[in-house]
Amino acid sequence: MKKDSSVQSANAVVRYVKDDNEKNTEASFRLAYNIAQAGKPHTIAETLIKPSIIEVVSCVLGIDAAKKIEAVQCSNNIISDRIQKISDHIEDESVRRLRESDFFALQMDESTDVAGLSILLVFARYRHTNTIHEGLLLCKSLELHTTGEEIFELIDKYFKCHNIPWEKCADVCTDGAAAMVGKMKGVTSRIIEVNPNCTRSHCILHRHALATKKLSPDFKSVLDVAVQCVNFIKARPLQTRLFQNFCQEMGSDHHNLLLHTEIRWLSRGKVLDRLFELREEVKLFLEEQKKPKLSEWFHDEDWLLKLAYLTDMFTKLNETNLSLQGKNITIFQARDKIKALIKKLDFWIQCVEEDDFSCFPRLNQFLVENEVTATLHQDKIKEHLKSLKSELTKYFPNFTEDSEDAWIRDPFTVEKKNQNRYEQLIMNCYWR
Repeated sequence: MKKDSSVQSANAVVRYVKDDNEKNTEASFRLAYNIAQAGKPHTIAETLIKPSIIEVVSCVLGIDAAKKIEAVQCSNNIISDRIQKISDHIEDESVRRLRESDFFALQMDESTDVAGLSILLVFARYRHTNTIHEGLLLCKSLELHTTGEEIFELIDKYFKCHNIPWEKCADVCTDGAAAMVGKMKGVTSRIIEVNPNCTRSHCILHRHALATKKLSPDFKSVLDVAVQCVNFIKARPLQTRLFQNFCQEMGSDHHNLLLHTEIRWLSRGKVLDRLFELREEVKLFLEEQKKPKLSEWFHDEDWLLKLAYLTDMFTKLNETNLSLQGKNITIFQARDKIKALIKKLDFWIQCVEEDDFSCFPRLNQFLVENEVTATLHQDKIKEHLKSLKSELTKYFPNFTEDSEDAWIRDPFTVEKKNQNRYEQLIMNCYWR
């Protein structure tokens, strides 16, 4: 009897220790996952996070609870190992789902990071448990060349290594780079050679950026001057600090301008918005810095009027661009947003023709505050809006028409003209 009780006691201790170790291991994995998600160095767990948690728990729950936290392993090597295991598990799960799915689609992009290393990113969208999932499948560096052949070989090697069949690849989405869409040796062409049933598509975000990039010489000159003003202040650390101090003294809501980067699609709208908001501060600062060639533009009402219009226009285009981003955005949603933008352009053109600028808030406010009219610039604004519509129609030729795959969204929708044919066919069959 005494022996049985001691065995039970030992088993209880083993279970307690086992449960405790499992909880500590789980806590360590959760901590590693959060560090990886935040992109922080692995050493932060041991040097900052764990000591902070121990202090907080000791203060709130007591020393006994804090001692349990001390048992959680979070050294640099441990966190690194945990992150690697999490990464391997996610990759294995994604590959398994791709193999089990009937079809999947790929989206890929090749870019250069801050260290000058060429990185290939491949995202996959697939069906799992009757739900559409998407996520990062592959992130590899291209050591030498970035040709379509090398990119395809890298992806093909990965697919063969993980037994992912190309036959299940339904579509490949890329940007318009020659390495991706080249007729002979582009990545998409090589994939179609392996799987002739695979289709290819041009990234909607990339097309939107290309369609909205074109500017008339008149508006282009306004943008160029705006960039010059921003660069004069932002490109020099001393000027940046002086301008920041200048804005603080004037009690401005913002104390910095934003540097324009052509490759960032949202850059134009954000840069112009901040510049227009701080136009008075910029004007006074440029005058103080003895830059009359730049400051004189901020005394020109015509130039400011065009700047206000461009700010409004690029802000609206940024809103559309952002609405096209994010997870689980389908081609149907993207088509609706592009069609809506084209209809808005028609509406804005009509408003400009009627001398109504209320749909452009900054421009309208500028006209009211300065008691000026935009009559002289109506044709230029209207021409730019028409040019935008033309470019969008060119880059999205099928989006402006009723789609043939509309039945996917609503299988019970039948066109009236077809419905009459169906009724006639049924009647003919019935009377036979």
